[in-house]
Amino acid sequence: MAKYSKKAQEKIGEVMHEFKEGKLKSSSGKKVKDRKQAVAIGISEAKEAGLKVPAQPKKNVVKK
Repeated sequence: MAKYSKKAQEKIGEVMHEFKEGKLKSSSGKKVKDRKQAVAIGISEAKEAGLKVPAQPKKNVVKK
């Protein structure tokens, strides 16, 4: 399982709290309605803040 730093977990938790209150908005300014999108926003904000966030898993691509 991927490891997130404590600070990154806190940041994602703050974003999820905003989402649950209905105050989280996407970059276009519209209210976020999808939980997965809220998590993605939290991870993105944690990355921007320079916190330890694991890289996305590599896709297995078959080369011909």
